[in-house]
Amino acid sequence: MSDTPHAVITGGAGFVGSHLIDSLLADGYRVTSLDNFGSGRPANLTHIDSDRFISIEHDVREPFPDLDAVDYIFHFASRASPKDFKSHAVEIALTNSEGTHNALSYAHNHDAIVILASTSEIYGDPEEHPQHEAYNGNVNIRGPRSPYDESKRFSEALGIAYQQQYDIDIRTVRIFNTYGPRMRPDDGRVIPNFLSQALRGDDLTVYGDGCQTRSFCYIDDLIRGIRAVAAAPSSAISGEVINLGSTDEIEIGELADVIIDMIDPDCQVIYQDLPKDDPQVRRPDITRAEERLDWTPTISLSAGIKDTIPYFKKELGITSG
Repeated sequence: MSDTPHAVITGGAGFVGSHLIDSLLADGYRVTSLDNFGSGRPANLTHIDSDRFISIEHDVREPFPDLDAVDYIFHFASRASPKDFKSHAVEIALTNSEGTHNALSYAHNHDAIVILASTSEIYGDPEEHPQHEAYNGNVNIRGPRSPYDESKRFSEALGIAYQQQYDIDIRTVRIFNTYGPRMRPDDGRVIPNFLSQALRGDDLTVYGDGCQTRSFCYIDDLIRGIRAVAAAPSSAISGEVINLGSTDEIEIGELADVIIDMIDPDCQVIYQDLPKDDPQVRRPDITRAEERLDWTPTISLSAGIKDTIPYFKKELGITSG
């Protein structure tokens, strides 16, 4: 590895990828972003002013472009919004299969460390709670979420295959619900939905009875966890999978009340049918991250939402309040 390590980030113009780029550049890395701008946005990168950064428009389903020595590959490309699971089902499935194959093959050629982005969705609608890394999940392989869920599961399996056959250093992070600036207001996930609705003065839409739970991690905490995974010695983390997320569980109905209280007390809650296979509970067991990485989230939900609101106001063109 050179004195100035080079990291390639797939999905670099996305929500998580763009924050990861900021963190790596701040620590002196050279960074190359690969993104086809399908769900990632060029606007997420326009603030970067560094001669150590390159953005390449590229679809990871195609072989990667030739680059000089690469030390790390952070494979974070994939649509993750549930609203895309039907309209972009094939793209999602192939990004996490062919795209992962291309990323791992590239890492093999460059002898690079891979940080593979997986997801809490691989646990499906879990029958164990909280979810720990040894739990294999309860996933409907033919359901509306399966293009994402199953392709992420395959992505992990392909990573293990590459490690076993080629002895590549591959580290997998299972990312639980994360939020913060640079999420698209129309992302379709619950916090962007609630913030956009409340800031517009609309009623907040809760699916189901609102008793289903999630655990929300602020983006800065997640990035710190990802960086800890990448920095850990191979003897401690190579080949492992690590849950990253908050353990502070909250019912969706309560989350709606929190956001209403913070933004517009005149907003009401309306209820619609729960989508098929929507998980009833979701909370990570992060013992492995705590013990091996000394990582735990530190930013409260209320503090994180307060830091996120100004970005959503700007995106929505709201100047009052």
